[in-house]
Amino acid sequence: MQRIRIVVAGALLLLTVVPASAAAHGERASSVVDDVYVEPASGVGFLSAAIASARRDLDLSMYELRDPALEGDLVRAAHRGVRVRVLLNAAYYGERENSDAARVLSGGGVHVTWAPRGQIFHAKYLVVDNRRVYLGTGNLVEYYYSSTRDFWVLDQNAGDVAAVERTFSGDVHAQSLATVTHGGLVWSPGATGALLSIIDGARRTLLVENEEMRDATIEDALAADARRGVRVDVVMVKSGRYLSELRDLARHGVRVWLVPSSPIYLHAKVICADCSSTDATLFVGSQNFSYSSLDDNRELGVITHSGVAVTTVTRAIASDISAATRLTP
Repeated sequence: MQRIRIVVAGALLLLTVVPASAAAHGERASSVVDDVYVEPASGVGFLSAAIASARRDLDLSMYELRDPALEGDLVRAAHRGVRVRVLLNAAYYGERENSDAARVLSGGGVHVTWAPRGQIFHAKYLVVDNRRVYLGTGNLVEYYYSSTRDFWVLDQNAGDVAAVERTFSGDVHAQSLATVTHGGLVWSPGATGALLSIIDGARRTLLVENEEMRDATIEDALAADARRGVRVDVVMVKSGRYLSELRDLARHGVRVWLVPSSPIYLHAKVICADCSSTDATLFVGSQNFSYSSLDDNRELGVITHSGVAVTTVTRAIASDISAATRLTP
């Protein structure tokens, strides 16, 4: 594979603060994660509770929204005087997929905005009262809940929440290139460098779970890790779609694990470097390993060293591996 580094230029508004934890690890800034929710076990009750707890503001950005119960939660919040804003993806069939939810929400007093049709808005997050943000890998579609592996994390850092809120407000007003970053937040477009920093920084082990594998830069970095002695485990759904890329990784020494698409479909997007040690680095976000996801779409993820996140996520992925078969070159 040929390693190509792509630099995306644009009118990006950056507000970067490096916390002490990042300095201690000598690497990219990170954020503290206060809680982790593993799907399908967790369900979405935590999001319903978060919506019910709102007193002033609720801001939701979602790629797919088809859940009458959650839509009802948002409408009830609007009826009790909470300012509720929902940003829905319109690109790539998004307007068709989200039209029913948009109609229900608009009719219930929720401020619904369609994202620009020329850019996929794949980010999944909820901001509550400008105090906490729930950031996930999963869509809010009722029939997915019982059968997909996804993760959500809770981030209550004031700087992170403010950065997400400012970016959301910019997106609502069609300023889709103006992201605000803080701590370990990772936005797309332009996420490739942040993910490479984790992959390149792995010293002993690297654990990856993702839905897609079609970005030569990421693939080359994974192969390079394996060649220099890092134990690299890649976990994906068993299908023929990315078999060529995965076989190439296996030829370079990457341990590729393929999981049946049923009973649990792997939809999560996770990277964990040295996750069995005290200095583990974890990424959880909406970014798939594809050029469009990393450098075109609007996406959001977070880098953290928080032990509760590392332990919870890696335990779930270990369970996925237990149901997998290893791909041989």
